[in-house]
Amino acid sequence: MFEVTVQAGFSSGHYLRNYHGKCENPHGHNYRVFVTLVGSELDEAGMLLDFKLLKQVLRPTVEYLDHQMINDLEPFTTLNPSAENLARYFFEQTASQLLNMAQGRVRVKDCTVYETDTSFARYYE
Repeated sequence: MFEVTVQAGFSSGHYLRNYHGKCENPHGHNYRVFVTLVGSELDEAGMLLDFKLLKQVLRPTVEYLDHQMINDLEPFTTLNPSAENLARYFFEQTASQLLNMAQGRVRVKDCTVYETDTSFARYYE
């Protein structure tokens, strides 16, 4: 099996619902997102997926969240914008875009979202 990973970043605000502590108040993070793809077959150029293409796949989701109050954006108007839910959101958005691009040759292995340099959540299926 082969794996490729790219990193993206964005800055956004959020607050946690049903939480008692500092994070129930609006605050911001400089998020880092790592998306890893996996597959057993390389393309004609010897790549699982060009890093440039994977970054293009991530761009709309990153731009949607960047410099926004995440709680004001769907699906986070009802879904708590925790690092765990953001990781799943990136996973689902990336997987959806890859269906058309890679014809099933490549799939998302996992998505990791760092809220701080030392705290992250990962989602995988």
